[in-house]
Amino acid sequence: MVLRGYVPTSEETLQMLAALRLQSLNSDFSTHAAFPRLEELFPPHVLHARLPAPRHRAAAKCRGARLRVGLLAGGLWGQVLAKQRAERDQRLWGRLREEGASTMAAIVEKWKLLQGMGRPEAMAAYVALVREWPGFGSTLFDVDLRASPLEAGPQRLWLGIGAKAVSLYKPGELEPLDSFGYSRISSFGASDSSTFRLSVEDRDLLFETSQVDEIAQLLNTYLTSTGTQQPPQPQELATSPAPSDPAMLPQGLCPKARPWLHQPPVGPFPS
Repeated sequence: MVLRGYVPTSEETLQMLAALRLQSLNSDFSTHAAFPRLEELFPPHVLHARLPAPRHRAAAKCRGARLRVGLLAGGLWGQVLAKQRAERDQRLWGRLREEGASTMAAIVEKWKLLQGMGRPEAMAAYVALVREWPGFGSTLFDVDLRASPLEAGPQRLWLGIGAKAVSLYKPGELEPLDSFGYSRISSFGASDSSTFRLSVEDRDLLFETSQVDEIAQLLNTYLTSTGTQQPPQPQELATSPAPSDPAMLPQGLCPKARPWLHQPPVGPFPS
């Protein structure tokens, strides 16, 4: 969750989490310790976000340029563009290496301060930091929210399903946009293979997602365990019910691995 950006917190805290992970893996700092790759300790998207956004020419200028080059397109002009792109990419990779080296140095300095801390203590401190986020313990799903079938422009959100409530988060924000207990849920189910409907009192929320079945099963499990389940309409729920045994409930920081499988991959840091 931390490495994929599902625990919104400061860079300082992310560096401390990385240092605690190193302490847990390698014990006290040593120049002979085996260092994991930076992307195994620190979220890559944080460093990528520091890079300057690429500059784009106005559409009119681009069209004018294409007209001027005429028959040179794909020839000399194409070579010039390719060279410019290569130079830009080289500058960006150089900047990324610098940011990565600076971040690793900061992590190592924090690691040195943990000398004498045992593995159980490092793990406990790690979890204690992550628990500061209100969404700790929830299973998070990437969804696109449509407030109604006719509304355009879905909003990308995190749908957090926990043991006591369902919450909606704007990615990267600490506090939920909205949260509601299971007693407020009147029905839920799959409208189709990629649309999940959640009725909360007088509101109908439509989520576009590739994980309709996982969301429905997890909601059904929690509702059954709390004894507040409002059975969804049979035609709405196109999935089999999940086990009602509380022992089968997801537990801890990362209850299930499946909700994170569809996260777009991030590229490695340059060595």
